[in-house]
Amino acid sequence: MLSGFLIIDKPSGVTSFSMVALVRRLTGVKRVGHAGTLDPLATGVLPVAIGQAARLIEYLDDASKDYAARVRFGTATDTYDAEGAVTSTHDASGVTAEAVRQALPEFIGEVVQTPPLYSAIKVAGKPLYRYAREGAAVEVASRSVLIHRIELVAFDATAAEAEIEVRCGKGTYIRSLAHDLGRSLGCGAHLAALRRTSSGGFGIDDAHTPAEVDAVSAEGRLAELLLAPDRAVERRPAAIFADDHALDVRSGRDVRLASSADIDLCRAYTLEGEFVGVLRRLGDGLWHPEKVLSRA
Repeated sequence: MLSGFLIIDKPSGVTSFSMVALVRRLTGVKRVGHAGTLDPLATGVLPVAIGQAARLIEYLDDASKDYAARVRFGTATDTYDAEGAVTSTHDASGVTAEAVRQALPEFIGEVVQTPPLYSAIKVAGKPLYRYAREGAAVEVASRSVLIHRIELVAFDATAAEAEIEVRCGKGTYIRSLAHDLGRSLGCGAHLAALRRTSSGGFGIDDAHTPAEVDAVSAEGRLAELLLAPDRAVERRPAAIFADDHALDVRSGRDVRLASSADIDLCRAYTLEGEFVGVLRRLGDGLWHPEKVLSRA
């Protein structure tokens, strides 16, 4: 059975789930999932996990993501992007590149962000966008997110638009960032376009369009596009076990392992280089098999 990561360059106008459905159809594998939902308007890197790799998605979600975003000033919308209904308009002729540049540091670091009402975040088990579509009043809780870097790449005064690049942690809404930036500048704003350029350690160079995936699949070569499951934890330290200890890991038994005190997670391999799974530190040199993969 196929197992690994297929990185999709998601086009605009389709959902992330539709990309999962495409991969399920082409592979015949039911266990398929994706890391980091992209809105239908957004494009770019969408890691799709197939088979056993689906068990490792949570480690991808913990990694930083990179975006290229276009923010349009002067108009705010209820979805915080170009697909929503306009909620307010203001004169943005006074917004300059320097004004945007000076406003950006306010949004770097650990910041409090309110997710858009039109989002998949659940309240009482129901996605927020369903409340919004029903016109129901619901309180959206703010939350802390981590934004590592924001840079102004270009500014178009005629269109009142800024091109920015963002590196951020999980749970960050670039739509909310655009909305909050417009509010900070006193003119309102919304996200006009968004492209994710990296996610979970995968970049655009790893990605394939749905048309490319379809064509390669038709030739019976889809396995050639898959990246190994351990790419999900490749930034973690590795431990190599002899056969008896590798068997302990495969059996879910705790193992002893000398390591630095600041390491809480590591990937496990056999002497032959086969990826066995992921271990988590329990303390006192004891490690527990958190995820164990079946033999290839």
